[in-house]
Amino acid sequence: MQRFSYGLAVVLSLVLMLGSIKHFLPLDPIEAGAFVTGAWCVWLTVKQNIWNWPIGIANNLFFINQFWHARLYADMSLQIIYIVLGAIGWYWWLHGGRNRSILLVSHTPRTTAVMVATIGVASTVGMTLYLRHIHDSAPFLDALTTTLSLCAQFLMTKKMIENWYLWIAADVLYIGLFTYKHQSLTAALNLLFLMMCLVGLRVWRKSLREQGEDYASSEPAATYV
Repeated sequence: MQRFSYGLAVVLSLVLMLGSIKHFLPLDPIEAGAFVTGAWCVWLTVKQNIWNWPIGIANNLFFINQFWHARLYADMSLQIIYIVLGAIGWYWWLHGGRNRSILLVSHTPRTTAVMVATIGVASTVGMTLYLRHIHDSAPFLDALTTTLSLCAQFLMTKKMIENWYLWIAADVLYIGLFTYKHQSLTAALNLLFLMMCLVGLRVWRKSLREQGEDYASSEPAATYV
C-alpha cells in the first residue's frame, strides 16, 4: 500500500510538472515546481527521510524565482538562508546524534526556546521597518512569516519537535498572504503543508514515545541490596 501511494504521488507530480510546461494545465511551471518539490519535502520530513533536504534545496530555488517576481523580498532572501540551513540539517540528521550517529527527535531546551523567541520578535520588528522602507507589498506579514519560517527551519535542522508548531502558525498566515497576492497554487500548497504539519506533529510525538520506551528497555534492571 505504501509503495502504491508513493508511486501515485510520483505520477501526479510528473503530470503537474509536464502539464504546466506543455501548457496543458493553466499553471506557471515555476509555481508548479515549487508546489511539487515543497509537497515532497514536507512529506519526507514527516517520515524523517533524509531526502527531504536535497529536495528542499530544489524547492528553495523555485521559490527564489517566484518571490522575486511577486516582490516578496524577505521571503526570497529567506530561501537563500534555507539553502544554507538545508545543508547543515542534512549533515546534522546524519551525524548529529550521540557518537556522530543519526539524530533523534527531541524537545527544544528552554534556553534555546528563549533565544529563538527573542531573536524572532526582534527580527520581525526590524524586518517590518526595513520592508516598509523598500516598499515591500506586505511588510508586516512578509516579515512575520519569514521570521516564523526561519525559526521553524532552525529547530527542524536539530530535529526538535516544536518546529511543527511554528510551521503551523506560518502556514496559516501564508495561506492568507498568498491568497491576497493571487497566487492560488502556492496558497493551496500551504494548505497542504498545514495538513501535513499536523500529521508530522503526530508522527514525531509517536517517535518521541517510542524512543523513550527503547531507552527504558535498554537500561539495566534495578538491583536492590
